[in-house]
Amino acid sequence: MNCLFMFKSKKPKDIRGREFLQNSAPELTRRRDNETSSLSFNLPTARSLPSPASIRDLHTQREQNQNLRVFSYKELSDATCGFSRELKIGEGGFGSVYKATIHSPTGGDSHSSPLTVAVKKLNRQSQQGHKQWLAEVELLGVVNHPNVVKLLGYCSEDSERLLVYELMSNLSLEDHLFTRKPPTLPWKQRLEIILGAAQGLAYLHEIQVIYRDFKTSNVLLDDDFNPKLSDFGLAREGPEGDNTHVTTARVGTNGYAAPEYVETGHLRTQSDVYSFGVVLYEIITGRRTIERLKPLAEQKLLEWVKLHPADSKSFRMIVDSRLRSKYHVAMVRRVAKLADHCLKKNDKERPTMAFIVETLRNIIEDSDSGNVTSSVVESTTRGAFRA
Repeated sequence: MNCLFMFKSKKPKDIRGREFLQNSAPELTRRRDNETSSLSFNLPTARSLPSPASIRDLHTQREQNQNLRVFSYKELSDATCGFSRELKIGEGGFGSVYKATIHSPTGGDSHSSPLTVAVKKLNRQSQQGHKQWLAEVELLGVVNHPNVVKLLGYCSEDSERLLVYELMSNLSLEDHLFTRKPPTLPWKQRLEIILGAAQGLAYLHEIQVIYRDFKTSNVLLDDDFNPKLSDFGLAREGPEGDNTHVTTARVGTNGYAAPEYVETGHLRTQSDVYSFGVVLYEIITGRRTIERLKPLAEQKLLEWVKLHPADSKSFRMIVDSRLRSKYHVAMVRRVAKLADHCLKKNDKERPTMAFIVETLRNIIEDSDSGNVTSSVVESTTRGAFRA
């Protein structure tokens, strides 16, 4: 079906509701064995901005320079040929994601080239609902970083809630890391992807935002496999003033959430660091955090890797066999040691994301230069770990 249409130029609506960034979403529930994470397909093409003091500063800037386009429901329905199943490219807790073509990206009678985008449509029965939709609009409408997804616009008509992103062409890190189909994601590329994701998290923490849902399915990849963080429905502002944490309902994905957050509901940036440590072990092993089809001792990733510490002779047993030894084991050990620090039970002993970015850069540089001596994370100034 040929779906040609023109977008009307609209003045963006003034969206309020900061309180929704501070509310919680679906509480943590145990996932079924065969349940897959939600997929999003977005392609940010942002540039870095000078780091503001906080997310509140960004909201002030946005009021002076609105940058999101408001779409009508009809416009997005036409763009997706009535939300055709043939254009459906993903589905998750929020709803369905559709591939769409905007023939006039800037609105009006513009003759600019058509733009392929992703349209995420809220399922009316979605547990995430309006609060998470609004949280994404509020956050992604103001942030601007090469490793954070770019939101182009939104639609809010009656009970309909939609988000419009630029399209990601290479799906998510989850799709490439856990697939059994060749080719296997090379070790160096895994490191480069996780470094980019770390840079995105470091930026969020710098502007006092806690992501709260870091996992492989939320790391999307563009044409060149550059990573972008997506799905910000659970993100919220960090503690202010003398407060050490914010208290929320426990939300996120089982296996990734920090234990102190699950137990108390106290949320800090260190909660994201714990989730990052889980993903570091996922890129080392090529395994999900929970795999019910494995032998009992190997079903829970974090318990299994403890049996084969980074300095042990058996460490190679946990490294993804699909890599076929095309890696420097000393470098993999260093990544495992970094993961161990991220997973410290005492959250105050975990490194900052800025420190993690620096460490990963050093590992990649040493790999490129052939300097593969096993320098360990512990030798670095311990003060750098403190948040």
